[in-house]
Amino acid sequence: MRRWHVFNLFWIVLVASCVTVNVYFPAGAVQKAADQIVDDVQGKGQKPATKPEAPSSFLERIKTFGIGPREAYAAEINVEVSTPAIRALRAQMKETFQALKPFYERGAVGETNLGLVDIRDTGSLSLKEKADVKRLVDQKNKERMSLYNEIVTANKFGPEGLPQVQKIFANSWRSKAPAGWWVQGDNGAWEKKK
Repeated sequence: MRRWHVFNLFWIVLVASCVTVNVYFPAGAVQKAADQIVDDVQGKGQKPATKPEAPSSFLERIKTFGIGPREAYAAEINVEVSTPAIRALRAQMKETFQALKPFYERGAVGETNLGLVDIRDTGSLSLKEKADVKRLVDQKNKERMSLYNEIVTANKFGPEGLPQVQKIFANSWRSKAPAGWWVQGDNGAWEKKK
């Protein structure tokens, strides 16, 4: 009988000692970074430079020198999207986007639910345009996958973070696509944005 208790105690301790560790994935911070990158690549979101306002009160003026009471802020997770490799990819992506834009507008390509570009309908394109669109789509997808991998690496998300980053970017590319462009829903069905 005593053996049975020791055996059960062993299993109870073993099961109790198993700990599940949940690693927090900062989806909100990645979404914010994705929206900024998509706006940058598509040429949106360039705000004119504004002149900073002068501090009005004496207390605000001395705060500019680091003297006096300061406001406390909660720590915000900052996703790293400004490495040299990411900056170079963003510049390349802007150029490729401009070359691919007419094909989006003609319905030849669309945004997938995996954060990539897919060829949709090349029926109205010439042979040269078909070759151009294939080359541009391949280049665009290579740039996007490199960007997603760089973001995962720079932020140490691990390989399991890649599908999450890709999905978040897919949401940004699709939501920021103009009306009339083709986007693929999460279910795989294609629809023209209204």
